[in-house]
Amino acid sequence: MAELERPERLQIMLSAEELTAVENFRFDKRMPSRAAAVRELLRRGLKAEGFSLADPAAKSQDYGVVDPGKDKENGKPG
Repeated sequence: MAELERPERLQIMLSAEELTAVENFRFDKRMPSRAAAVRELLRRGLKAEGFSLADPAAKSQDYGVVDPGKDKENGKPG
């Protein structure tokens, strides 16, 4: 059996709204797969500047893909 180019699996749970945001990105950018779109979003996020370190007391549920209280264009409070 051939070795996988990406042998590590990452499983995440998304809300319907979060999945719609990922799918919209995928189709807008003509990405070949959902996995490719997620990798591209991760790449962009990891290259972003100006983000702060996570609060050590934060829980997984405190993080999400979309935030209804932020402007969709620039991420600023709406």
